[in-house]
Amino acid sequence: MNAAVNLPNGVTLADLDAFEKAVDTIIDVSHRLAKHWWIDPKTGEDLRKNPLIVPTKLLLTVSEICEAMEGDRKDAMDDHLPQFPAFATELGDAIIRIGDLAGAVSAKVGSAAKAKLLYNATRPDHKAENRVKKGGKKY
Repeated sequence: MNAAVNLPNGVTLADLDAFEKAVDTIIDVSHRLAKHWWIDPKTGEDLRKNPLIVPTKLLLTVSEICEAMEGDRKDAMDDHLPQFPAFATELGDAIIRIGDLAGAVSAKVGSAAKAKLLYNATRPDHKAENRVKKGGKKY
């Protein structure tokens, strides 16, 4: 990476390296703990061969995001882990599902996310002065 990049809010290139490593760890641990969900318990078939498994897993992740939204909307505590707000546990579930899926298909999400953070930090349409212009991104 270009060491001359000026990242906002005190973020450094070392922070981005740590972010990449953390994402890779999330993927590794999430997938190792969930590997049994990728094998049909009746047939022993590897479910990664099913062309509908990725869309199914993606929509299960969307359902976790929706549950997080409901937890936030209702200011609810989690049903299974009542010491945590439902918002936090459902976001955690989404992270776990994303990690598991990335691990199952060997997606290089850590390096891609690091590159995306660096790109987003330097793109003109993300700068405050451009966001307030007509047609700028509100969010």
